[in-house]
Amino acid sequence: MTPSTEPYLTFEPCRRRVRARFANHIIADTEDCLILREGSLAPVYYFPISDVEMGYLGRTEHHTHCPHKGDAAYYSVLIDGEFAENAVWAYEDPKPAAEVLRGRVAFDEDRIEVYEIDDAAIEAGLGHLAARHV
Repeated sequence: MTPSTEPYLTFEPCRRRVRARFANHIIADTEDCLILREGSLAPVYYFPISDVEMGYLGRTEHHTHCPHKGDAAYYSVLIDGEFAENAVWAYEDPKPAAEVLRGRVAFDEDRIEVYEIDDAAIEAGLGHLAARHV
């Protein structure tokens, strides 16, 4: 068996605006999202922290380790009485192969809705077609 020469982590810029919504509140909105593809896992959107409403997030003691990305710190979200524990994570000091994740966060898409926005559809008055859920 020959080892794969394909990189395990691949990063690409998202070509659309991306939002994250929890409890009917937009908690992140960016035109600078980064998509991480990691092996056979589903793609993950990473938002710049500057485009996230961090006031809704609280740091927790939870953490995980990835041999490719490093140690992840976690945040919980509380809005209008709705709570999602450890639903947001960040690699604050990522490994060199994942350095592009520094200053970005990702959302657990099972608990926080993440979707792309088609700005052209909004401008054309087609708001009902603007969101593409991922």
